[in-house]
Amino acid sequence: MKRGSRVMGKKESGKFGSWLKKYKHAWVFLYIFIYMPWFLLLEKHVTTNYHVIQTQFDMWIPFVEYFIIPYLMWFAFIAAAFVYFFFTDVPGFYKMAKFMFTGMTIFLIISTIFPNGQDLRPVVFERDNVFVDMVRMLYRADTCTNVFPSLHVFNTLSVCIAVHESEKLKKHKAVCNAAYILAALIILATMFLKQHSVLDVFGAVIMAYVLYKVVYEPEKKMIPQLSKQKFSKQKRIAAHNKKSSGKDKQDKDRLILTGTFSTGAKMGNERE
Repeated sequence: MKRGSRVMGKKESGKFGSWLKKYKHAWVFLYIFIYMPWFLLLEKHVTTNYHVIQTQFDMWIPFVEYFIIPYLMWFAFIAAAFVYFFFTDVPGFYKMAKFMFTGMTIFLIISTIFPNGQDLRPVVFERDNVFVDMVRMLYRADTCTNVFPSLHVFNTLSVCIAVHESEKLKKHKAVCNAAYILAALIILATMFLKQHSVLDVFGAVIMAYVLYKVVYEPEKKMIPQLSKQKFSKQKRIAAHNKKSSGKDKQDKDRLILTGTFSTGAKMGNERE
């Protein structure tokens, strides 16, 4: 019985070891232990003395409580993207995580050095419905500080870029289009729910653009160079093979001629 238990224990240990080896990229999620304590510290201490980030344009954007639906769908959107890339595309997972976590770290640094917030939230709601109740719950859970640049927008763009750069997902147009439409609604929701100002959104877009140049573009530039090098190598090999085949043909012709002369000389000797 003990022997059977030991065998079972070894099998389970082997399965766990193979699982760890297959999904060793899970170490990336340890970043949460850096981000969350830092963010919660900012939420606790940045409450009154902060730089207000908003524009006159924000005053023209109406409050629309129905946008609470796409706003909350953001959590499932980000989670689904991580799950997909984690299990199906490890290089894509690493790039998306590098892109997203770098931006989140920049956000933390900005919020630490430059405490910021906004005063756009309505004090009194014109309507009273279930969507307004959901917004009230959101306002209680989330402060109006540490808003620049908008992580809601930046992380949404991170997923969109990862989807756009995925060779596998490019084959599924419906999935890509659905992701882009939901992303657009999420970004709009940040402004129509008065969670972020236009400046927060533009700040996130600029940060995403800069990080795209750093994380994704260098590899895209390398691909044509590698293709060019591969083509040059193939061309050299073809030229070498052509040269070798030409040399072999010359040697073969030389052997035939030599054989012909030898035969002719032999026949001449026999006649004499």
